[in-house]
Amino acid sequence: MTRMQEMSLDYHFIVEQEVGSSTYAFFGFNGTAGVWRISALNEAGGWKDRTTVEDMDLAVRASLKGWKFVYVGNLKVKNELPSTFKAYRYQQHRWSCGPANLFKKMAIEIIRNRKVSLWKKFYVIYSFFFVRKIVAHIVTFVFYCVVLPTTVFVPEVQVPKWGAVYIPSIITLLNAVGTPRSLHLVMFWILFENVMSLHRTKATFIGLLEAGRVNEWVVTEKLGDALKAKSGAKASKRTHIRMGERLHLLELGVGAYLFFCGCYDMGFGKNRYFIFLFLQSIAFFIAGFGYVGTFVPTS
Repeated sequence: MTRMQEMSLDYHFIVEQEVGSSTYAFFGFNGTAGVWRISALNEAGGWKDRTTVEDMDLAVRASLKGWKFVYVGNLKVKNELPSTFKAYRYQQHRWSCGPANLFKKMAIEIIRNRKVSLWKKFYVIYSFFFVRKIVAHIVTFVFYCVVLPTTVFVPEVQVPKWGAVYIPSIITLLNAVGTPRSLHLVMFWILFENVMSLHRTKATFIGLLEAGRVNEWVVTEKLGDALKAKSGAKASKRTHIRMGERLHLLELGVGAYLFFCGCYDMGFGKNRYFIFLFLQSIAFFIAGFGYVGTFVPTS
């Protein structure tokens, strides 16, 4: 799971952050390893808790006031990634729900702003928010986990190869180029990202519709060396793990549907999607049964 996160975060920092800094002088502040001018904070209106991405909210408001951001890529700061699947799910919910909710609240404000250029407005609204924070999550899940599998039941529907294979492959390689040492893991990364697109899509709709969990704030659990110390101190005790702690019903449900579609395609279909469907269903089952990341029992 760490290597999968590395590939996603490397693209975010090496490509999104640096490109935003060098071309439009804007990128979403991540809340850590940043240096702010007090005058910029005050002019932007300070920290606000109207969304779960208050750091991104502040960055957008400061940008609309004319402040420019500089990303210094040669400075490296150590950071710990979530090592449990539960913590990672909560983190991805916040990172997907918050930007969607912020986009809904600030879209009109961005359009009406007169301190930034029309091109910068287009970049923030279309590229930064709409494509990367909303469309990317929804399209990934709906196309690869709903539309493509369902076409095996409707032989009249033909998805062109350029749409099902070529373009997604190019996009995937461009996303993975930030981590060349992990290119051999790109297939696992694709399957893992498709699994996570389920939660990101759900969180995106919650943010857009301002539904129940829109302002849910769960601090991402970071285990660090505490887990090693705990396991060493309690090595003699036998840990009882309840099955309910490991099961994730959403992943199991989607995995079962994809497996059924794969079986149907193998028996009656002509598209040979069953290879992808079986692999993707296995990925959902692995996540659904809790075999991703470090597992820490609650008792």
